[in-house]
Amino acid sequence: MSNDSSQSPPDRRPLIAFAWLWVGAPLVYGLYELVQKATQLFTG
Repeated sequence: MSNDSSQSPPDRRPLIAFAWLWVGAPLVYGLYELVQKATQLFTG
């Protein structure tokens, strides 16, 4: 088995960015809703 150093591994940055968006977007939305509801709860 030869180790060919000229071949670079596939670029996974787009996949990682997509995964962060897939998880981050609902998380940010949920935190935004939480802050709004908590503000209403404590301010009346």
